[in-house]
Amino acid sequence: MSRVAAGDGPATTAGGVGTKTSSPLPRAFAVRADARVTAVADGRGGTAVPLVSGTGPLTPRLTRAAQDGASGEARVTLVGAMSAPLGGDQLTLDVRVEAGARLRMDTVAATLALPGRHGDAASYDIRLTVGEHAQLRWLPGPLISALRSHLHQTIHVDLAPTAHLELRDVSVLGRTGEEPGRLTTGLTVHRCGRPLLDQQLDTGPGAPGWDGGAVLGGHRAVGQLLVVDPDMSHEPAPQCLLGPDAVVTPLEGPGVLVTALGADALAVTPLLRWPPRPAD
Repeated sequence: MSRVAAGDGPATTAGGVGTKTSSPLPRAFAVRADARVTAVADGRGGTAVPLVSGTGPLTPRLTRAAQDGASGEARVTLVGAMSAPLGGDQLTLDVRVEAGARLRMDTVAATLALPGRHGDAASYDIRLTVGEHAQLRWLPGPLISALRSHLHQTIHVDLAPTAHLELRDVSVLGRTGEEPGRLTTGLTVHRCGRPLLDQQLDTGPGAPGWDGGAVLGGHRAVGQLLVVDPDMSHEPAPQCLLGPDAVVTPLEGPGVLVTALGADALAVTPLLRWPPRPAD
């Protein structure tokens, strides 16, 4: 992790990637932080994680396997020792799931994008690579765009032909009772070296039409669940509505995209599941 001259925003009641604090100390510098995670098959039907590195706002930790995980799945959770991303921060996360391995990645809390002192944009670049007969479940907490913040988040995914992927992405525009910051999110997925999905969403002050009926229609939370499963090559998912604010879109390949809108993350997240089930 390195530091570059920049500013900080005001103290808030929420922390950054995977953390919560009551009143984080201000920092008069921007952060360049990198984290890497590599999972491999252990030869006994399980998964080993020989590389788990990162500091500051991107600190991955091996944690107990999730109850809903498949047999042999490892779990890594992102925690944070400081508020991030703030304006000017540059964060990079590289996750590799090698052939035959199974990995779940999550966070201990929401990610809160905060403003910097000088109005600079922050960037968060996530790169996910999944090998042959491997599985990745990318299930972080929501990303919250606070007032006056400016963040560019990109997720790049490379999948082998037999790879499995479950990827959830939830964005919340503004904390309770406040207007949102500027948030640009991009998701690019390649399978067998060819594009499967490439999209971008630009929201907040200065983004044309983001609050109109063609984009969010007045909602303040948007979520997506992307599932890629080679078995869908034989049984493609049907296009359908899951309710007034959620839709299932089959992809041109063995995948499906579930998109949902709502007032907040609590309204959106339960709609992001595949195959769809009746609401609890």
